[in-house]
Order: sequence, then C-alpha cells, then structure tokens
Amino acid sequence: MDGNAVKAILLDLDNTIIETSRAGRLAIQKTSELLKTALALDDNTIVSICNKFKQKLLHESFDPAAGRSIDDVRVGHWDESIEETVGSCSTPSLAAQCYSVWKNSRLEVLSLSPEICSLLKQLRGRYKLLLLTNGEAQTQREKVEAVGCEEFFDAIVVGGEHAEQKPFLSIFRLCFNMLGVEAKDCVMVGDSLDTDIQGGFNAEVRATVWINSAEAALPGGSVKPDYTIPTVLKLPDVLAQLK
Repeated sequence: MDGNAVKAILLDLDNTIIETSRAGRLAIQKTSELLKTALALDDNTIVSICNKFKQKLLHESFDPAAGRSIDDVRVGHWDESIEETVGSCSTPSLAAQCYSVWKNSRLEVLSLSPEICSLLKQLRGRYKLLLLTNGEAQTQREKVEAVGCEEFFDAIVVGGEHAEQKPFLSIFRLCFNMLGVEAKDCVMVGDSLDTDIQGGFNAEVRATVWINSAEAALPGGSVKPDYTIPTVLKLPDVLAQLK
C-alpha cells in the first residue's frame, strides 16, 4: 500500500453514505399499517406478507428487455406476497397501493446527514469523488435525486446502466477513465465485502475500506479489506494513514 498519494475516492451509496436499511425498515412499517387497515389481518400475517416481499426484493432479477418496468415488477412482488399468504386479494389495487407507500416512504426517509455532507465537502476539496452504486438504474437514480448528493461528486456511476456491475473490473475501469486516474490512485469505500471490497481488490486499487456498521466478524473465506471502520465518518483517519 506504499506509493503515490491518493487522488480519488470511489464511494458506495447504500448503507455507506445513506442509511438504506433503516429507511427500508421504516417503509415496511408504513406498508404494514396499510395492510392491517385494508385486510384486517393479525400482526403475524402482516409480518409474513412483508417478509415474503423482502425476500422477493432480495432475490430480484430484473431484465429491462422483458418489457416491464421496475415499478411493475415490485407491484408484482406485493401482489404475490399477499396472494401466497392469504389467497386472492379482494382489492385488486392493494398491491399497487402497498408498493406506492413502501417506495415513497423509503425515499422520504433517505437523506444525507449533516455530518456526511460536511465529510463529503471536506473530501471534495482534496480528492476526486465518484459515487459507484450497484442496482437497477431507475431505483438508484431516484435515491440519488431524493438525497441530493450530485453536488458532492465529480461523477456518478450506476451499475444498472452498464453491462457489468461491482465487483467486475470493467465498471472500475470506467470509473478510473472518467476521473482520469489509475487504480493505484484510488480508494474504494463500501459496506459490501462481495461487491465493494472484492471489486476494489479485483481492480487493484490503492486501498479498500469496509464500512462495518454492525462491527461483525469478517466471514470465513471472504476477501480481506485493507481497512475496516464502523462508519464512513471515520474515513479521514484512514486517509491520513495513506499519505
């Protein structure tokens, strides 16, 4: 990790600079309230519906060429989750209502904290910053717009808009070219060992920084980050060591 000074930082979005998991939990709570009112079901049944939706979201496979929007797909997740739990729904529009509440509630809660804004301003004064996020294009662009983070970055790259996403080397090379830097000039920062840290390792960046907010043990067999911090707010401490 010796070498030239760091010139650029690639930052992940979800659960790195914004608390997407927390926003998701709050959105599920709001949707649960709608389901309880609409279907008059007990709490356990509501939880079952929501858990099915979360599993479908987790294992989602979206193909834009199939002719359905991501909104259509996720309305379908709610429709299937309700039907699998309680049978056919007496309110045909309920799945669409659930999706609308879930999506809008999540976007409303997402934000850049004042501390994160201050950090990004500080970093932008010394480094080139690029936001590199995996995920479906519309969904990720909506998050970026909702939190208003464009002003802090020299470039924003959404994996869903390209042939390959993190951890594949091609998207990292794209980022390096956009910033006019080399891999050895860059630090990759993110919360995912499988995509952010593995991707940084594949791309041979100067250093990888794992955001481990749960302070969990490193899973056996996983890629080993160069640095581990509990929050991105500790990133300046790492950068000070890389001078």
